Amino acid sequence: MKLSTRGQYATRALVDLAMHRDEAPILLKDIARRQQISQRYLEHLITPLVAAGIIVSTRGPKGGITLVKSPEEIRLDEVIQLLEGAIAPVECINNPGTCIRSRSCATRDVWDELRQTMTDFLRSVTIQDLMERQREKEKSTEVMYYI
Repeated sequence: MKLSTRGQYATRALVDLAMHRDEAPILLKDIARRQQISQRYLEHLITPLVAAGIIVSTRGPKGGITLVKSPEEIRLDEVIQLLEGAIAPVECINNPGTCIRSRSCATRDVWDELRQTMTDFLRSVTIQDLMERQREKEKSTEVMYYI
């Protein structure tokens, strides 16, 4: 399964929101600038996150977007499924009717095990985990600049 930019960018936006949580609400244009994502594209990614109750959007002069859930409550599997759809390496996993061999296919069993492994892994990673990883990367980058 190859993730599209929808899943990748939405995840980056959520990590950015988590890292700047004390500044909330955060303007979409600021996230777009920091993450080097088109603001227009980012606007389309926010809608499903609002609908799922992960973020809230506030209009007006003091408006912006804010995390509703805490970063440790937002699991990566939830984000990916919202933006990408079902996690499955092949079509017959979610739609057995697409292949007449679904019931008797040994390779389908392997693809289903792969789907479960990917889902379990993504479920084990939270936005909090990614935020911590990002902070570590930024620290190591800062050290490199001083050497």
